[in-house]
Amino acid sequence: MKTEAQPSTSLLANTSWTGTVISDTVPGSQTWEDKGPFTWSAASGTSEAQVSAARVAEAKAWEAHVFEAQARASQPKQISVLEAATASILKQKSTYEKVQMTEKKESEVLLARPFWSSKAEYILAQVGFSMKPSCLWRFAHLWLNSGGCSFAAIYIFMLFLVGIPLVFLEMAAGQSMRQGGTGVWKIIAPWIGGVGYSSFMVCFILGLYFNVVNSWIIFYMSQSFQFPVPWEKCPLTMNSSGFDPACEQTAPSIHFWYRQTLKASDRIEDGGSPVYSLVLPFCVCWCLVGAFMINGLKSTGKISDVYNVSVWSVAGGQVLFNTGIGLGSVASLASYMPQSNNCLSDAFLVSVINLLTLLIVTSFNFSVLGFWATIITHRCCERNAEILLKLINLGKLPPDARPPLDLLDNPTSIYNTWFNGLPQHIKSMVLREVTECNIETQFLKASEGPKFVFLSFVEAMSFLPLSVFWSFIFFLMLLTMGLSSAIGIMQGIVTPLQDNFSFFRKHTKLLIVGLFLLMFACGLFFTQPSGSHFIKLLSNHWIVFPIIVIAIFETMAVSWAYGARRFLADLTILLGHPISPIYGWLWPCVCPVVLLILFVTVMVRLCMKPITYMSWDSSTSKEVLRLYPPWALLLMITLFAIVIFPIPAYFVYCLIHRIPFRPKSRDRPITASTSLSLSHQLTPSKEVQKEEILQGDETKYPSTSHVTS
Repeated sequence: MKTEAQPSTSLLANTSWTGTVISDTVPGSQTWEDKGPFTWSAASGTSEAQVSAARVAEAKAWEAHVFEAQARASQPKQISVLEAATASILKQKSTYEKVQMTEKKESEVLLARPFWSSKAEYILAQVGFSMKPSCLWRFAHLWLNSGGCSFAAIYIFMLFLVGIPLVFLEMAAGQSMRQGGTGVWKIIAPWIGGVGYSSFMVCFILGLYFNVVNSWIIFYMSQSFQFPVPWEKCPLTMNSSGFDPACEQTAPSIHFWYRQTLKASDRIEDGGSPVYSLVLPFCVCWCLVGAFMINGLKSTGKISDVYNVSVWSVAGGQVLFNTGIGLGSVASLASYMPQSNNCLSDAFLVSVINLLTLLIVTSFNFSVLGFWATIITHRCCERNAEILLKLINLGKLPPDARPPLDLLDNPTSIYNTWFNGLPQHIKSMVLREVTECNIETQFLKASEGPKFVFLSFVEAMSFLPLSVFWSFIFFLMLLTMGLSSAIGIMQGIVTPLQDNFSFFRKHTKLLIVGLFLLMFACGLFFTQPSGSHFIKLLSNHWIVFPIIVIAIFETMAVSWAYGARRFLADLTILLGHPISPIYGWLWPCVCPVVLLILFVTVMVRLCMKPITYMSWDSSTSKEVLRLYPPWALLLMITLFAIVIFPIPAYFVYCLIHRIPFRPKSRDRPITASTSLSLSHQLTPSKEVQKEEILQGDETKYPSTSHVTS
């Protein structure tokens, strides 16, 4: 930082070698000024006359030093008088050691944040966060059961109408304000600042059970080294005299999922201790996520369904969850990018990559499921033929019901051709004894939620040659995606804590280790036998509500409190090019209305249709559809009220302390800094000043006091 001394006849007020502030009384003259909290007290017991005389003498000495410094200006390696004076002051360590930086000055200093080492790493981090494994199987299941191509068309429409504008909004807010999910909204709209705390709490709850899904993946991965894989055949009994009778009553993959992986309880009311076979994988997941985060940023149908409101609400909720809106992680990740970064193109790029990945993976899923449905249907036809032959030999069916004997070439085609040619009365007799085998019907039986992967997909992989190899590769891919999403979720928790507490900024590793130990201990609740039922309750029915509410308040903060046009104007200055005015219409008009309608439709759908879950009935070894108990709905309402409570609470806090609804600065862009605007922070001189203040130049300025002109 440069400081130029100019000759002047002005007296220097408030100056002494034991003082803190040196300034000129004449406008235009240079000053060395510490407007912050760094203060040094003058010697006590000195009368005002003595102090005044001392100041006049020191002012004359100062001017003499200035002329002397100008005379030596041409000589190399000479330090300025100002630097010498600064050094002499700073040497008095015994007097200055107790000087403390106030919260205001500290907030300014902590504006500078580390940057991503490359744009590619940042984009991959955003994509990794948004591409959650659950999004892949849920998107494919919704495509199958919510209108097919109509659902896909509605999803794409909602993505461009609401998803991309909201992703752009969060990226722009985090990047321009250089703050995480909690601080950015308090700067943009003080009265709506509580929305950041709501995002933090939703992120925390999501993080508690998200790694449980990753622990299931690790458990399956560890079991895939066996040959054959354990979900391909039923396990033997204790004396190896035969297969497990409970498994023989159902499919091996279903038995392995419920009885060996989850050890699931029959009802959600039946708790128990954590499943010990999942505790170690759960711990491994948290260790991996913690290691990556400690390493820093570098490691991180029918056409009529178009008019179905339920399809629109499902597609809209899926868009919000897939893009990660409302969790604070998008803003937190963006806060580590330079303010001049083109966040609009980033929002489009991340969203399009997300969409293309979903479409490609869904096509792959349908191909595998088609193979799975074909094999299952072939086996169904062969099993039906064996049963019918036994019944005919026993005399329970007439000889006309005898199936074709040769089913080896194409069992499904041969069996169905024979079955469709039977007289109606014979066909009815056959259907009373065996089930109908149909590829399309079997294809639509693909399970919902995690079972889509751990039942249908896993069973399909077991039919492939080298099933052990393909199973390991498949679960390794899922684990990579799951860990990337978990890191993004945890970034939405760690960054706000570091932004609000200086202790956590200084001890990042301690924060991460302590936070992960806490979340590991709390997350063990979801590894108990009934834990999967709670996970389904939260992920399928609860989380969409706080996300929609948070997104509504975020759009209100930018559009109505700060002003959409003003926000776009600020971004235009930062990015160096104009932004389409369509966002000035989407943010204040379209997005809040669409989100409000989405909230109402989801609420109505939840109230009109009872919420259910699929559980395991140990007495019959079958899956049973059960209703959630009334206290489960009460739990959802309570959690929703808890995470939304910070929004009205912070609103009341602002009213009590008379904090204005809109930011104070109306004629210039606001920033996280109290002294520099966004555009001013981009000038090279200011950037250099901030970097020197933060990193410290021990040879010239061991202190963080400012030198301004």
